[in-house]
Parts: sequence; C-alpha cells; structure tokens
Amino acid sequence: MPDNSNQTKLSPHSQYDLVIVGGGINGVGIAADAAGRGLSVLLCEAEDLASATSSASSKLIHGGLRYLEQYEFILVRKALSEREVLLNKAPHLISPQRFILPHASHLRPQLMIRAGLFLYDHLSTRSKLPGSHRIKLDNNSPLHTSFKTGFSYYDCKADDARLVIVNAQQAKEKGATILTRTTCQQAKPTEHGWEVTLIDQHGVEKAVHAKCLVNATGPWAQSFIETNLNLPSPKKIRLVKGSHLVIKRPSNFGEDAYILQNTDGRVVFIIPYLENYLIIGTTDENFFGNPRDACLSEEEKNYLIVNYNSYFKQGINESDICSHFSGVRPLIDDDEENPAEVTRDYDLEMQWVSEQSPLLTVFGGKLTTYRRLAETAMKKIKPVFPELGPQWTALTPLPGGDFNPDDWSILINNLSRQLHWLNEQNILRLLGSYGTTVFTIFKDTSTPESMGENFGHGLSEVEVNYLAEEEWACCAEDILWRRSKLGLVFNKLETSRLDEYLGNE
Repeated sequence: MPDNSNQTKLSPHSQYDLVIVGGGINGVGIAADAAGRGLSVLLCEAEDLASATSSASSKLIHGGLRYLEQYEFILVRKALSEREVLLNKAPHLISPQRFILPHASHLRPQLMIRAGLFLYDHLSTRSKLPGSHRIKLDNNSPLHTSFKTGFSYYDCKADDARLVIVNAQQAKEKGATILTRTTCQQAKPTEHGWEVTLIDQHGVEKAVHAKCLVNATGPWAQSFIETNLNLPSPKKIRLVKGSHLVIKRPSNFGEDAYILQNTDGRVVFIIPYLENYLIIGTTDENFFGNPRDACLSEEEKNYLIVNYNSYFKQGINESDICSHFSGVRPLIDDDEENPAEVTRDYDLEMQWVSEQSPLLTVFGGKLTTYRRLAETAMKKIKPVFPELGPQWTALTPLPGGDFNPDDWSILINNLSRQLHWLNEQNILRLLGSYGTTVFTIFKDTSTPESMGENFGHGLSEVEVNYLAEEEWACCAEDILWRRSKLGLVFNKLETSRLDEYLGNE
C-alpha cells in the first residue's frame, strides 16, 4: 500500500502569509503564483483537488466564441490571449483542436458568423493556432447532407482535472502546503490577520494563522463568507448547472470537433475525447442546493440527444451513453433572466474585515483564464505584501510541460523503448497525463515485473504509488476519474481491488 499520509495530514507549521480555501483551478493557480513570488502559502480543500466544478468542464481552453454575441469583448480577448500561453505551459495537457460550425441559415446568417469569426481571429495575437475560414461540407462529413456549408476555426482541448493537479504540484515545488480532505471550519479576524480552524479527514483539528485569507471555494464562495466567516457577502453567486454526455465515437466521425447552433440561441459542443469517445455538452440550468449533488436531469439528457441527432447522420439514443457528468458554475449574479446569458467573467473582491484582516474572494471565472485571474489576485494583495515578487507564471512550464510540442514523437519513441511491453494506447495515455514527468515516475522500471501489480488497462502499481504519494490521490475515484480517465473502462471488481490496495476496504 502506498504511503500517502504526508498528503493529507495537517502541517506542523501554523504561520502563513496566505491561507487559500478551495482546491479548484483558481485556488491552485493562486497558490502556485503566490508561492513563486515568495509568500508562504497553505491551501486546504475539503475533498479532492478538482472534485467539483474544475473537473466537470467541457475540457476546453477557448476564447468563448458565443460570448461575442453578448458583447463580452474584454473576456474573449483575455481568454484568447491565454490559449497560447497555456499551450506553451502544458503541451501534454492542452492541444489545438479544430472546430467546425455547420451553417444553419434559419439560426444565424453567414455574414454574422463571418463577422464573429473575424473578431475571434483578431481580438488577440495568434502564433500557434490557424485562423478561421469557410468550408464546403461533402458526403464524407458525418453531418446530415442538408448541411452544405460550414466554418472552421481553432480552439484548444484540455484535461481540466490534471491541469488543477499540475498547478498544485507547482505550488508545492515552490514551497506551498497543499492539504486535501481538510475543511476550513471557520476563520476569525485577529489583530495580526486571521486565525483559521482546519479539520482533516481523521477529525484532527488545528488552528493556523494567516496574514491574508483567500476564498477560492467556487460555488461556495458566497456561503463560505456568510456561514463560515459570519460576514455579509459583497456579491451574490448564481449557480448554473452544466451537464455533458460521453458516448463512443462513431467510426465516421474523425478528429474534428463541432459547435452546433440551437433554436434557443445556445450552442452545444461535440468534442473528440480520449481515443474512442465524444463529449456532448453543455447545458445551462439554474441550480439550487449542494453543488456536489448536481447530476444529469432527464430534460438535459434529451436536450443533448435531440441536438446531436438534428445535425449528425448517425443518430444516438440513451443506450449509447457511456458516462455523463455535471458541474455547477459559480457565476456572478447579474440579474440576467437566461442562465446562458450570465457573464462568464470573474471579479475579485478585497474586503478589510478589520484593519489587519484582509479577505480576498474569487467570484466567477473559467478554466481558460485561471492564470490571469491569479495574477489579478496578486495585484489585489500587493498592499498586504509590498515585498511580493514579480510576475513569473506566463513563461514557466507546468510540471511535465518542459518540452517542445514538435518533439512529441521523440517522447513517444523514448517511452516506447523504455516500456517496450506496453501498447501504443498506454504509452499515449501516460505521456498525455504526465508529459516529461513520466520518465521520472518509471525511472526504475525495466521489466513488466518491475511495474508491480497490474490493476488493469495499463494502470500499474508504480503509477498508483506515484499518484498517492505525489498527487494527493486517496481512493479509486481520485485515480480513475480525475488523475486518469480509466473510470470509463474499469469494472466494479477492478475498482474494488484498487480501493483495497489504497487501504479503503
């Protein structure tokens, strides 16, 4: 059984510059940036890293083409500029993806689409991604033959949960303390900052002290202020649920993604996922209740199936669904009636609860702009920490991302020689998950036997030990659905054995 005790137990230290509550993409992004600028940082997460909104996205790093219709030009420009920054930081987790937008003349005229794509191409500079253009659709297309014209443009697809993990790893490398399965029960202002009460999964309670408290709890941002801190929230959060279906990829589909227009004004993405699947999503529904209870509704399922079938020759039904996932977006409540029209931009609010007790709260945000958000957070806390170091994250690769994407085939060949008994699918999964870190994980393996127990589908004891000891994984769900996506192929018996090995049975 791996030793993961150092990943979840409370740190012996008690004095920090920054205590961050929330282990989603914004929390770990702020932790990494702050630690790299010389601050002492503690981040606590009540469950697993990326266990809520940050692992339930559409798996895209994108500008948000449809936001142009809402005149969100600043948000789109920020997001577009971040695509190429993140491509350089984590080329193993983020890669270019071509999208095809079939033209449906009764929904949006070609002139409007061309104008939108022109803006999309030019609101920010591009060096890696091609521009948009009009295309003809022929009988080889998986779309219905009634679609004759389309438009091609590029965004990026991403492994959202692993992007959270590598940011947490980078924060740890810079000196941050990362505590999962650790709840912030309450925080009280003091004459020197904050006294924060933490409780770990074993019920052990500890008080730590911070000069500044960061609320990066996502869907819980408002309730954390009002309940845990007993303070009024400066903004209201609107919870909007988005659901996705995962289906087997049809044989005629190819590698292109699609963005489908809808009569309700929304769009639905159809995105190639892993080697054999498609993701269909997303929806927009107002949500009330505990965000961890979000799940696919019958209405959402039917909505996505009908939308898919209205565009593609090879239709699907409920029996084709391999998996599904739902998440809750913490959007800033701007009193917009339609959930799809609520802004996806973020706002960071600095409250001085007392003269010496600053509280920074993250409202809103999206996966694509997490790094920019973290830089904005550093500007907000600069008055508290005048010695704060300079910006550094834009040009620094994330763990495993220190390679040129043009050398991808070289990495494949090197790993294939080292682990020559693994098939190509397993080699690609390992490199796509860990990048260059994979060579450190398997540095002592030279035979199949040296990889230890085979839990199935290429998941070895060596990899499981690494995930438990270095990536905060505590149970089979952490490994199968967030560290890897092997939950799509593992059966109940294999899952049970993995949990038994991890000490959970």
